[in-house]
Amino acid sequence: MKLEMRDRPGQLVAALQPISAVGGNIIAVIHQREAPPAATEALDVQIVLELPPEGRLSRLLELLREQGVNVVRIDEERLLYECTLIMIGHLMHTDLSDTVGRIDTTGSAEVTELSLVMPAISSPPSSARITIRSTTRTEMKKAIRILRSVAEQKNLLIIEPPLEDA
Repeated sequence: MKLEMRDRPGQLVAALQPISAVGGNIIAVIHQREAPPAATEALDVQIVLELPPEGRLSRLLELLREQGVNVVRIDEERLLYECTLIMIGHLMHTDLSDTVGRIDTTGSAEVTELSLVMPAISSPPSSARITIRSTTRTEMKKAIRILRSVAEQKNLLIIEPPLEDA
């Protein structure tokens, strides 16, 4: 959320209390003054938070308005977990779009970035950096298991960072 509030002592706390009141979890608060306090009356604050899935956003917005806080923007990011891996092998000849599609069709994990290096035909195999994002750690582990299975079927090498119980 991007919030706009009066630049007065206590306003940040007033904006954070409603998040707690609706059962939210504050992950990050970004507050940076770009001008001296006397130059502006308003303060922009960005807050990254998690809300319970029970639809408490409308109540949060109501409580923020009561505190005199304007909600300038709300972005929903459902893919909170990210993992970047390296794939090496004949990626194009083994249908890279199929490999990506097997992860994307889970509905809870997606390939969000892909960078491919394809040397000459007589050179070593292709390599790709692939970034997967997922809704939960459990779904990330499932996506990596899918990628491992695909890699085994297609004779690809996967280099992955250490993940707990992956």
